[in-house]
Amino acid sequence: MRILILGGAGMLGHQLWRSLHRDHEVWVTLRKPLAHYASHGLFEADRTLSGVDVCNADSLEGAFRAARPEAVVNCIGIIKQLKEAHDPFVSLAVNSMLPHRVARLCAVAGARMVHVSTDCVFSGRRGGYTESDASDANDLYGRTKFLGEVAEPHCVTLRTSIIGRELETKSGLIEWFLSQRGKTIHGYRKAIYSGFTTHELSRLVRDVLVGRHAVSGLWQVSSDPIDKHALLDKARGAFRWEGEIVPDDSVVCDRSLDSTRFRNHTGYRPPTWDAMLEELASSPN
Repeated sequence: MRILILGGAGMLGHQLWRSLHRDHEVWVTLRKPLAHYASHGLFEADRTLSGVDVCNADSLEGAFRAARPEAVVNCIGIIKQLKEAHDPFVSLAVNSMLPHRVARLCAVAGARMVHVSTDCVFSGRRGGYTESDASDANDLYGRTKFLGEVAEPHCVTLRTSIIGRELETKSGLIEWFLSQRGKTIHGYRKAIYSGFTTHELSRLVRDVLVGRHAVSGLWQVSSDPIDKHALLDKARGAFRWEGEIVPDDSVVCDRSLDSTRFRNHTGYRPPTWDAMLEELASSPN
């Protein structure tokens, strides 16, 4: 299958490339030159589209013409940890409008689309959210991501959350955790998480693309919920991290997703957190 990954250098994009490129013709878009990532041994020169500005219609359409994809995975998003997340113009353009523009280009090209959304479309006041629950996010990130969810017949939106290694930015939980080695940090026991490692979500995306999981529209995918203190404690063992994790109950947030619908439809069962973290720790970033 000829697959185009939008955002190949991101936390999910580069891991998805690793998961797919041996069995498929995988193209990636990058904002920076390919040489910038040479030390990581990633991507193939003849299937790398550098300097792509996805907010520019001509640039995005050019990427489609070059790759001629049968499937497209949108891994681009403005996450809340970035300063751009406070700019409504940028957030709306990337999180809300881009997915719909990509969906339209996929329709013209006869390609399938997988788009990755977030548990942050919910406020986290109660947890156990299903697809039928109304989005109640009260911040720009959650609202713009909700507006970007696509549900056309040729599209799949996977609503979830991820942790993983990063090539450049250090804005995610795992890179922050590793940077605190030898220090004392806080682990929030009342912050509940039900996402995946990028390795596991990449496998899920692969199975959706190749038809093992025959789905379209909006689907929530999730792991068994875990609190952030327990998650960091398991990460400590997996990464052989030395330091102190202080239990902290000051942050209360439960954005756990109920993925019963997806599990019943596909038979999917998530790995344990121990298994996912051990795999993450033993893999290159």
